[in-house]
Amino acid sequence: MLDNNTYNLMMQLVEESKSVWRIKTDYEQQSGDCDECLTFWKQLLVQKEHNIDELEKLIRKHFQ
Repeated sequence: MLDNNTYNLMMQLVEESKSVWRIKTDYEQQSGDCDECLTFWKQLLVQKEHNIDELEKLIRKHFQ
C-alpha cells in the first residue's frame, strides 16, 4: 500500500498528464488566430512538462 504522500504525487502526475494532453489536442488548436493565446498554451505546456519530469523523479525516489 502506498503512503499518502506517494499517492498524492502519483495523482498529481495523472492530472498534469491529462492537462498536457488537453493542451496538445484541444487548446492549442482551438486558440484560433489569437497568437497571444497560442503563446500562453505553449508556455503552459512547457511548465506542465517540467512538472511531470519533477513528479516522476520524486515518485521514483519513493520506490527505491
